Amino acid sequence: MLDDSQDLSLSRVFWITLKRDLMLAYRRRNDLVSPLMFFLMVATLFPLGVSPDPQFLSQAAAGIVWVAALLATLLSMDSLFRSDFDDGSLEQMLLSPQPLALLVFAKICAHWMISGLPLTLMAPLLAVMLFLPEQGMSAMVISLLLGTPTLSLIGAIGAGLTVGLRKGGVLISLLVLPLYIPVLIFGTGTVQAASAGLPVGGYLAILGAILALGIVLAPVAVAASLRISVSD
Repeated sequence: MLDDSQDLSLSRVFWITLKRDLMLAYRRRNDLVSPLMFFLMVATLFPLGVSPDPQFLSQAAAGIVWVAALLATLLSMDSLFRSDFDDGSLEQMLLSPQPLALLVFAKICAHWMISGLPLTLMAPLLAVMLFLPEQGMSAMVISLLLGTPTLSLIGAIGAGLTVGLRKGGVLISLLVLPLYIPVLIFGTGTVQAASAGLPVGGYLAILGAILALGIVLAPVAVAASLRISVSD
């Protein structure tokens, strides 16, 4: 068991890594804006391409917002470790005496804060535009708060496996999209059940369980994938 000084040291390492990634993301404002713009464009163009009928949109709103959030998160995953790989920081992380899984988890948290959290905050605005029933609004926000971190955790595994490839974006999609399906199903199911006046506790419990499992397993899997990618 770690003593108090070691606990403090690991906590400090986590916050330093988190702060570093947030500062780097703030300097690259294009990386911040691109997922949000993509999220907004997908949600706004869908009614123009399918049907602007309010009744149809109210039924499809949950799926539209969730698919747009999933694709926007996927769009930003390729840059998670790319800059660190290019400037040699990733190799320093691998050689660091600090637990690689902890450093990876801090980077994933930073990624969610600059991508998943803004998408979640923007979602109610798009839901109003898509005529989502009022009773489904809170369920959408809660489901996204539980689901988008899971998307970042799963996507980080694909980003770690493809970090050494020049065009890893397409490969990330092929690797992680099948793993995104359960999150998409239960995320949209939560909103649809709430809109219909049905209980949503079961859906949220499953989303929470998937998130807890991802927090425990994903950083370890990402650390292993990074070691494999960099060593190759």
